[in-house]
Amino acid sequence: MDVIVARLVRHFPNTKAVDDISFSFRDGQIFGFVGPNGAGKTTMMRVLATLDEPTSGDIFVDGISVVQYPDKVRQLVGYMPDSLPAHKDITVHEYLDFFARAYGLRDPKRRQVVENIEEFTGLLGFRDKTIAQISKGMKQRVSLARAIVHEPTVLVLDEPAAGLDPRARIELRELLKALREQGKAILISSHILPELGEICDGVAFIEKGQLLKAGRIDNIIESIGLRQTTMIRANNCNLEELLKIILEEPVVQAAQIMGNEIAVVMIDDSDTSILSALLAKGVQIAEFRQHKAHLEDLFLNITKGNLQ
Repeated sequence: MDVIVARLVRHFPNTKAVDDISFSFRDGQIFGFVGPNGAGKTTMMRVLATLDEPTSGDIFVDGISVVQYPDKVRQLVGYMPDSLPAHKDITVHEYLDFFARAYGLRDPKRRQVVENIEEFTGLLGFRDKTIAQISKGMKQRVSLARAIVHEPTVLVLDEPAAGLDPRARIELRELLKALREQGKAILISSHILPELGEICDGVAFIEKGQLLKAGRIDNIIESIGLRQTTMIRANNCNLEELLKIILEEPVVQAAQIMGNEIAVVMIDDSDTSILSALLAKGVQIAEFRQHKAHLEDLFLNITKGNLQ
């Protein structure tokens, strides 16, 4: 089951929020949607969730147009906004039960579905508390539970980890992995790039409403020529001396001082012969580690920090 964003455009009076973007992701994937604030991520996600209409273009969920058949798409898509509206006098269970009813679930299935979701998201012990009483992390769990209450095949998650403490982020990450294993197609935006990189199968970079790159992370790394870096530090020579010694080695393509280490790019990423060469020259290696390009490196290389 594919989700295909096809030349999507969404213009407002003074802003091109989404400017002719196309990419796709599918079931069993967690696909990251990355860009600076104001890049157009939320606007595109709202169109996919049928909460907004595009100026032109379309999105197809399992071949169904969000423009022509929004009612059908709503049965397939679960949307988690960046924050849960404050509800002072409704309990967690009442809130989820309300949305289950809104999606047409009837007893006895509705009761069983809501209870299963409360158990899956770890909300059973909070079901009788009002939403106003629970923590930010629990509210995010409630928001995710609401998004999956009608058993959608596609999840659209807008900054689900924003404001969460480390434990809550880890727990959310495990929930998302479990949903992927269930075959969900998940589109997720986040500014917590190291954690996003750990779970994503692919990513789309957007800036000023325009798509910069999209695809598998390793394919994007290869396409922009982002090389693996070897970080080296020594005990018995200063950085300038170590840099000079490293640059003398024929296997080295480039090297520079970064902090208290030397960052080295080899002609062949898999070549580690420089380690034995440095040891043979009497260099006392304090640290020798390989740094593979990750999502943060891609973000800094692909985006320019431009805002709309």
